[in-house]
Amino acid sequence: MSKSVFISILEKDEAKGKGLFQTVSRYGLGVNGHFWSDNLEKMEWAGPIAELDRPETGVWLIKGGRASFENPDIRFGLGLLAAAVQARRGLGFPILCICDDGELATAALPTTLRGAEVVEESKLGVKLAAKANMPIKKIDAEYRFDLYALPSLGLWIEVGPAPGHEWNGALLGVCGGEISAHGVGSAGQLPERCVLNYPMKGLKMELGGREFVGWAVKNALGEKDSYFVKVGGTPDALIFGAFPDGDDVELFSLQLR
Repeated sequence: MSKSVFISILEKDEAKGKGLFQTVSRYGLGVNGHFWSDNLEKMEWAGPIAELDRPETGVWLIKGGRASFENPDIRFGLGLLAAAVQARRGLGFPILCICDDGELATAALPTTLRGAEVVEESKLGVKLAAKANMPIKKIDAEYRFDLYALPSLGLWIEVGPAPGHEWNGALLGVCGGEISAHGVGSAGQLPERCVLNYPMKGLKMELGGREFVGWAVKNALGEKDSYFVKVGGTPDALIFGAFPDGDDVELFSLQLR
């Protein structure tokens, strides 16, 4: 199976796109891509999920100017798209970034993009060929995280314990944005009906000087069970994990913007 590269160009520039597609093609790789849309209301960031999930897609390449990488709405969409791709392809799926006009510090990007590699465009072809044809590195996650961007139902976040682990209840909180619904069901699909044990709303927590508002349940979750939360707005960050046991609080956090 010949491998291909999916390209997200953060500014609409036909010449830039044509040149980049030609560079990739010269190295014997298939190429597909799009110009980025930061229309968060329509959740257009989710459009490439199916293409990035194709087994022949070996690399996701993001190219843009520094101002675009620093734009909060673009960052929000890129971070969520990366989360969706990693849920389907694994945390080791290769993501490469080209910054056209300056240095790009991946440590300042949304959490799901901090494993991306910044490359110089002059060295891009060899790097892409190597990355695309290598097996995806397996990285074990400490939790399960996925999302569903449904224009008719909104954005739903799915969290649950990693294989071999259990959670005695679950909690998810947002900093910015809001939560409007939650449920528990089988992993991988939004539940149509569910029974919630001791559902809780409006839990206030503080982490790193920021306030989070969370919802929670006491349902026991195994590796095939998930907690689903409907999130509105554009949260700056999420925290989630097993429901705290007394003063023993261990939650995971994701920076989204």
